[in-house]
Amino acid sequence: MATVALENVRKEYPGQVLAVADLSLQVADGEFVVLVGPSGCGKTTTLRMIAGLEEPTAGTILIGDRVVNRVHPKDRNIAMVFQDYALYPHMTVRKNLAFALKLRKVSKAEIERRVSDTANLLGIMALLDRKPRALSGGQRQRVAVGRAIVRNPQCYLFDEPLSNLDAKLRTQMRAELKALHLRLKTTTVYVTHDQEEAMTLGDRLVVMSDGLVHQVGSPLEVYQRPVNRFVAGFLGSPPMNFIEGRIERADGRLLFTDGSGIRLRLSRGLSEAADAFVDRPVVLGIRPEQLRLNRAGATGDPESAVTVEVSVTEPLGDRMDIYAVTSAGAKVIARVDATAECRPGAPASFRVDPVALHLFEPGETGGHLLHGRATVTA
Repeated sequence: MATVALENVRKEYPGQVLAVADLSLQVADGEFVVLVGPSGCGKTTTLRMIAGLEEPTAGTILIGDRVVNRVHPKDRNIAMVFQDYALYPHMTVRKNLAFALKLRKVSKAEIERRVSDTANLLGIMALLDRKPRALSGGQRQRVAVGRAIVRNPQCYLFDEPLSNLDAKLRTQMRAELKALHLRLKTTTVYVTHDQEEAMTLGDRLVVMSDGLVHQVGSPLEVYQRPVNRFVAGFLGSPPMNFIEGRIERADGRLLFTDGSGIRLRLSRGLSEAADAFVDRPVVLGIRPEQLRLNRAGATGDPESAVTVEVSVTEPLGDRMDIYAVTSAGAKVIARVDATAECRPGAPASFRVDPVALHLFEPGETGGHLLHGRATVTA
């Protein structure tokens, strides 16, 4: 096992196409770090630079104590699992697992031991004599992971390995990968665009967009304390609601208002951060699960209520998602109990705890007023 470090790594393609901009990151020995972001954000390019499949334009990459910028991929002692599995179709599972070891001139006895141990670990002993075409998607995924494990590398690199699986199998494989990492404790860098996958797998998340790192932190930290509007909107399903408005002062208190009826009291901590934004435009953020449906005809405290018109209800078994719109035209999603009584076209009132509110500066990447400094190195 080993640490992985990127120091001011930059990747620029011909035509001044910037894929990764001055990325610095420390991955601890045995840590599971997930690079997450939309397509084209630079996460796969970063992974390929660690693997040696792309050469950085600038910066330094270290695996352990060794600078590997000019080290050939096969000499970096890393193992990579790809989106398409990259299994040799003419070889059996046994031969796929053993191939890299044969190239390294490992003895037959040691190869047999490692293949057997890996197959037992992944539950694929019964598949060793099959070829890839005779395997299901989940079985192929296990073989691809096994081919990485059998090498006993310093670091695992995963490039969206679950994206070709159906939803049920993807959930199952997530749990298996998490359990596998807890057993092996090998340094792992994992790339995905699926925020749910990132939240469930990673010890830490690196949230990226347009080649930039917006925030680095534990899944709970990034979810509860997003540094800007992009991070807040990207993580969470359904995503965070955003309502444009202003901060106003009334009777010595600070309120958020959208100018059409919504007036929400701010918590003490948020009020202190928002004091400099009085009479200035801001964007309110509310997680769907933080909107609690009031009983029919009840509005409760008007300074902690959001009134909307219901557009669509989406029953999901144990819960229901309500899609609605405010009188100012802002779209809102609320996640409530499945027994909630809401009808499309009817009004609904939701209460929200002031401590659950977020405030951002205007713009797609506007900073959070309370904790808006991104952690871009760690």
